[in-house]
Formats: sequence, C-alpha cells, structure tokens
Amino acid sequence: MYLEGFKNTLTASLIALAGSLLIGVLIAVMRIAPFKPLNWLGTAYVEFIRNIPLLIITFFFFIGLKLNGLTAGTLALTVYTSSFIAEAVRAGILSVPKGQMEAARSSGLSYGQAMRMIILPQAVKIVIPPLGNQFINLVKNSAILSVVAGLDLMYQGDLISSRTFVVFDVYIFVAAFYLIITIPLSLGVGYLEKRLAKSN
Repeated sequence: MYLEGFKNTLTASLIALAGSLLIGVLIAVMRIAPFKPLNWLGTAYVEFIRNIPLLIITFFFFIGLKLNGLTAGTLALTVYTSSFIAEAVRAGILSVPKGQMEAARSSGLSYGQAMRMIILPQAVKIVIPPLGNQFINLVKNSAILSVVAGLDLMYQGDLISSRTFVVFDVYIFVAAFYLIITIPLSLGVGYLEKRLAKSN
C-alpha cells in the first residue's frame, strides 16, 4: 500500500510539475505582453487562483466536474502551482535588461521569437531557486489527493492507520516516502543552480 501510494504521489507530482511549469510560463508571458487584454487575462488568472485554497480548487474538479480523485487532485495541483510559477517567471523576465528585447526586435525577431530564444532562457536561470521551492511545495501539497480518495501516500497512510490502529509509526513511514522525493529534488535544484552560476 505504501508503494502504491508512493507511485501515485510521484505520478501526480511529475504531471503537475510539467503542467504547472508550462502554464506558468505562458501566463507570465501574457502578463508582460504588449497587448492589454492578455495582461488583464494573465493578471486575473494569477490573482484569482492564488487567493483560493487548494482544497476548493480540488473540490471543483472532483465534485464539480466529477473527475476521479487522482485526476482531480493532479489538475488542482497543476492549476494552483502554475499561478505561483507565473509570478516567479514574470519577476525573472522583468529582471532581464530591456535592451535585450530591443536588440532582439531590431535584429528582425518577432516578439514571440525574442521571448522564446532570448528572454526566457535568461529568466529561467534567474528563477531556478524560487522554481525549485515551488516544485518542492507541489510535492508536499500533493497530500491534498487524500481528501478526494486520490490513492496517494497520505490516503494509503490513513487506510493503514485505520486498519492497524497504529498512528505514529505509519505517518513516520509516510514522511520518509515524501523525503525520498523532496530531498533529491532539492539537491537537483541546488546542483542546477550552481551549474548555471558557473556558466554565466
């Protein structure tokens, strides 16, 4: 049961990680694009999602859209985390000197090409630490799946505890499985940050 929960937690976390990064970058670009409706849409998304509890978003997918627990929890994690990633990436984009965009546009690149090939690669290097923190938070937040029977680590821990009447030992094991994911992730982010610092 522990291994089943670990597999589902890892699967949900990886899918949500990839999805939230993709959506977050897209929303960040929308927020600084030279087109007001996109700015408003991106801002509305971030402000709306960041100020709603993750549990409510999870219930929206689980009860409102009648999805299964694992799918609902994964989608909720993706949407919720993407709003924080969007703000981190936006801050990284704004820290890139404006002359970079002007030089790219004057060389014949479109706004989208300049953003994709010139600005975003530099911004991502800057925001590696906050992105790493968001990814670790995502893994820990995946415990929300247990509320909607998402078959994750916490859900399996609750089942084992209810059947064996052992509480402390069960959740020590659950915590250990979370650490198996979060510690390598933290070390990987630290290594990547150092590599990028050396390449500058």
